[in-house]
Amino acid sequence: MPLFRRSVVFDPNKNIPDLSGKVAIVTGGNNGLGKESIRQLAKHNPDKIYMGARSESKAKAAIADIKREIPNANVHFLPVDLSSFASVKHAAAAFLAENKRLDLLLNNAGIFAAPPALTEDGYEIQFGTNHMGPALLTKLLMPLLLETAAQPGSDVRIVNISSTVYTSAPKPGLLLSRNKTTLPDLGIVGRYGQSKLANIYFTQMLAERYPSILSVALHPGVVKTGIADGPSDQPLFTWLFRLVGKVAFVDVATGALNQLWASTAPRGDVKSGAMYFPVGKEHEGNSVMRDRRQAEELWKWTEDEFKKHGY
Repeated sequence: MPLFRRSVVFDPNKNIPDLSGKVAIVTGGNNGLGKESIRQLAKHNPDKIYMGARSESKAKAAIADIKREIPNANVHFLPVDLSSFASVKHAAAAFLAENKRLDLLLNNAGIFAAPPALTEDGYEIQFGTNHMGPALLTKLLMPLLLETAAQPGSDVRIVNISSTVYTSAPKPGLLLSRNKTTLPDLGIVGRYGQSKLANIYFTQMLAERYPSILSVALHPGVVKTGIADGPSDQPLFTWLFRLVGKVAFVDVATGALNQLWASTAPRGDVKSGAMYFPVGKEHEGNSVMRDRRQAEELWKWTEDEFKKHGY
């Protein structure tokens, strides 16, 4: 596979179709790629977009900013902290109480460069926030996603933001038996890579189990966002990451193109279960990414963990 591949030509203003009647959720929507995705989707007349975010003040400021440009944008704040099962449960319940359809679930939110820690539910912080939280949100919304997919003319999608940093996951892949520890020996990149590999496996299993829904994973590129702005146990790496980012990373508008393409391109152009990078191009990946056994083990392990918590 060539090292550099040309993206498909995708202009959100021209190529996103009319979204009348459609309802979407975009997590991590108050800044970066999530906010840009909502901004672009809102230009095409969706019925409603829910901005998943932890901070109400930041979300409301982001919504106000979007509405200054797009006055008729119907964007709602959906409070959710993906590191907390209780918060995810509350968010799903709030959304389901207000809506009778869901056409797009864009699992955009994630964390990177977090110091060793556990979520309140006892999972390694990056794995818990980047995989377990989105997986639970998807599970709780799945009945409505399936109901919407059964309606004539529907086009329901789940888009999971992964990363080619999955190649930095520990060899030979996931450390499921240790994901209730902080995994300090892996370092921030190893922990992040494992969570991003889980996103890919989760997408593959969604596509297999729910064929009426188009499920894809993607890498947005290396983007100038605030994902590495939090505390870190490797401050030198984080400083270098931010320094290089100032000159080498793509801007948010460019970074959001792949997820906008995956969310809105003609259904026949998008392969369910695939990983995409660059924009609109399937990423073949390595043998670990294509390891069906690990994907199945992750699905079963995740479901078993949810059952332990009553889900």
